[in-house]
Amino acid sequence: MTGNRLQRKIQIRDKTLSLGERTVIMGILNVTPDSFSDGGRFNALSSGLEQAARMVAEGADIIDVGGESTRPGHVPVPEEEEILRILPFVKEILGSLDTMVSIDTYKSRTARRALEAGAHIINDVWGFHRDWEMARVAGEFQVPVVLMHNQEGTHYDRDIIAAMKIFFDEAIEAGLKAGIKEEHIILDPGIGFGKNPQQNVTVMHRLHEIKAFGYPVLLGTSRKSMIGKILDLPVAERLEGTLGSNAFGLMAGCEILRVHDVKAHSRMARVMDTLIKGELDG
Repeated sequence: MTGNRLQRKIQIRDKTLSLGERTVIMGILNVTPDSFSDGGRFNALSSGLEQAARMVAEGADIIDVGGESTRPGHVPVPEEEEILRILPFVKEILGSLDTMVSIDTYKSRTARRALEAGAHIINDVWGFHRDWEMARVAGEFQVPVVLMHNQEGTHYDRDIIAAMKIFFDEAIEAGLKAGIKEEHIILDPGIGFGKNPQQNVTVMHRLHEIKAFGYPVLLGTSRKSMIGKILDLPVAERLEGTLGSNAFGLMAGCEILRVHDVKAHSRMARVMDTLIKGELDG
């Protein structure tokens, strides 16, 4: 049994984001020195651009540029430093590659500067709840926004999916009031954020209930601690587990996968898309 994908075409500047026809792959580009997975590998402009070009060649539809690590225990980065980190990458990627760029930030000023430089999508890991001005920025620029569920700590005083719905409802209401089009809203269940390993597994098991909220869903399980807990493996050995979790997500109807390993996921998604659809292309 598979979940239904939302069929949607979103015009963003000179690009069209087609959701539902096939899996959209978002490639992760962390231009930080302290990312949990690849910290320091791509924070030089030359290596970052090489990685972005590689991901596009391997099948990435979107390059997600992040200037602050969100790993457990990370040190928050001031806005100005985050802006200085990400702007050169946004400009160079847009100037040299035929791709969409999303900006991974929860700070409205950072998002504004990236959008002014030509970025296409806001990827907010706090779903407006850390900076409600982000909703106004997204509405002003008329771009899609990924609203990720997050919270401090892992205590929930109600059913976790019910709590997530309240979080999303608050963010969606703020977004619509700020002029964001309903078709520009994408939800992310926030695997690994504000959830312990069992809660992460529970949310994955109940992804169909997140889909029932009625919005496209982006899933980001890449190399996460949930995979490590299940397989008892370090970050560098979590590819197969990530592929398994993301294949499960596609069966549940998720439209977008946010990943480090683009080639493997592009190939997996092509097979999954074909099997879910039930017919070969061409």
